[in-house]
Amino acid sequence: MRNCLLLGLALVFAGNAVAAADESAAWSDAGQMVVVTTPGWNVNHGTLRTYERTADGWKEAGAPALVTIGKAGAGWGLGLNAPRHDGPVKREGDLRSPAGVFDIGEAFGYAAKADTAMPYRALSATDYCVDVSGSPQYNRIVDAKVAGEKAVEGSTEPMRRDLHVHGDQRYRQGFVIEHNPQQRAQGGSCIFAHLWKSPVDATTGCTAMDPSLMHRLLAWLRPDEHPVFVLLPASTYEKLQAEWHLPALEEAAR
Repeated sequence: MRNCLLLGLALVFAGNAVAAADESAAWSDAGQMVVVTTPGWNVNHGTLRTYERTADGWKEAGAPALVTIGKAGAGWGLGLNAPRHDGPVKREGDLRSPAGVFDIGEAFGYAAKADTAMPYRALSATDYCVDVSGSPQYNRIVDAKVAGEKAVEGSTEPMRRDLHVHGDQRYRQGFVIEHNPQQRAQGGSCIFAHLWKSPVDATTGCTAMDPSLMHRLLAWLRPDEHPVFVLLPASTYEKLQAEWHLPALEEAAR
């Protein structure tokens, strides 16, 4: 009986190791990583660092910088890692930024073009991100002129905030964080990195930053490097760092 129990435990541990290896394989081809760590799940600010993969492992590129996140902090999102429940879980409208590992999608902005190698969307007055759960366009940026007004009906996310929200400049430059690409109902939508209103203003679920930092990120990111975005509380990051093959926090602090 004891041998059977030991064998069973060994199989469980082996299975967990295989699952962990398979999970990190989802971002094993990433050559660039944007990492945001926060002091805790319910904290609305953090530190952003950028890394490049070299033959010797991850190396920091550029200086750390402060960012703000969701007003309620962070919660596990739907990205490249398997769903987790050892902490808050991101839901539509909960004012939390999604935690985990995510692909970085297209860049966007108010200008006709930007200094970036990433695919770029020049936003128009009729571009909306649909935050209506259950809509066929949920969690998608769509042009109402193309998709029709009904496609964006009820959406609270006009992308040209300067035209629709009293000259708001927060979406003047940004990029998509690919949270909930499967459009799971109530899973959360319209998650971006964008400009902040001020260093003390948190977001409704995005990651916000100084314009100079956004300019640096857009110029640095390259689609052929398959860049990913990581957001985690620092204590959770430390627990998962080796298993997920992330840059070591002690290196980040140097």
